Amino acid sequence: MFEVSEYFDGKVKSIGFKTDTLPATVGVMAAGDYEFGTSEFETMTVVSGSLTVQLPDSEQWETFGPSQQFTIEANQKFKVQVKSDTVYLCTYGK
Repeated sequence: MFEVSEYFDGKVKSIGFKTDTLPATVGVMAAGDYEFGTSEFETMTVVSGSLTVQLPDSEQWETFGPSQQFTIEANQKFKVQVKSDTVYLCTYGK
């Protein structure tokens, strides 16, 4: 069954599901600035829109557009800036 989650006063919404190999979420982020924490390894793929991300232990911000992805190790925090509604796919684990 699907698991629906909502964060940041409804500005980030996701639906959790199981792929053939890994658990995943697909979701939408409204314009804003966010900080997320991980509990396990994550691969984030932008589906539509763009995410400007400050990865853990980095002072640099990097923008990811459609079909681009980035990874974050478990137990890390990362910051995200969103200019317009953006759709993402996140898989958990390696």
